[in-house]
Amino acid sequence: MLRFDLAQFELAAAMLPQLPPSSDAEIVFSGRSNVGKSSLINKLCNRKALARVSNTPGKTATINFYQLPGAHLVDLPGYGYAKVSQGEKRRWANLIEGYFESGRRIALVIQLIDMRHPPTADDLGMLQYLAHSDFRFIVALTKSDKLKPMQRKKRMEEIEQELSMIEGVAYVPFSSLNGEGAAEVRDWISKAVEEENSLWQPQDTQ
Repeated sequence: MLRFDLAQFELAAAMLPQLPPSSDAEIVFSGRSNVGKSSLINKLCNRKALARVSNTPGKTATINFYQLPGAHLVDLPGYGYAKVSQGEKRRWANLIEGYFESGRRIALVIQLIDMRHPPTADDLGMLQYLAHSDFRFIVALTKSDKLKPMQRKKRMEEIEQELSMIEGVAYVPFSSLNGEGAAEVRDWISKAVEEENSLWQPQDTQ
């Protein structure tokens, strides 16, 4: 099992040349602005301020790397915030696409979707990209504590329909407030890292 409690911030990359070497398995967190990526990372690591939580959507404009023993957590810039300039949106899109296309050791992508609302067009586009590119991924349904039991049941049924074009994906209701889903997400991460490490062949340096 990975030692999430030993996580440390490593660096923030605003441009592709700033990405660190991909020497360890990488767990990627993707989602729209303000969906709760930083809160999820903090909860997984039982830390209050490992990842900076901002009340200003669109503030994370870098790919942030967090080092665990034997793995990296990778927080991508949030997408879909309307008040960000078109130029900045293009920069983020190029940064994210460049990250995924650069042959890194991506063991698992955790796609975050606010459980209370239907997935956005950007969410659906990201899920389709991950599926078509054969990345291993799960969906974390954030802010599950905001729903009453009947609302939650209804949303789970709706989500099955809203994401019906994506086959075989696992959904994990998650709350950074009460910790629901944290243990399950940690299990997914640990298994993905273990599998990636068992398959990985170091590059011949001769």
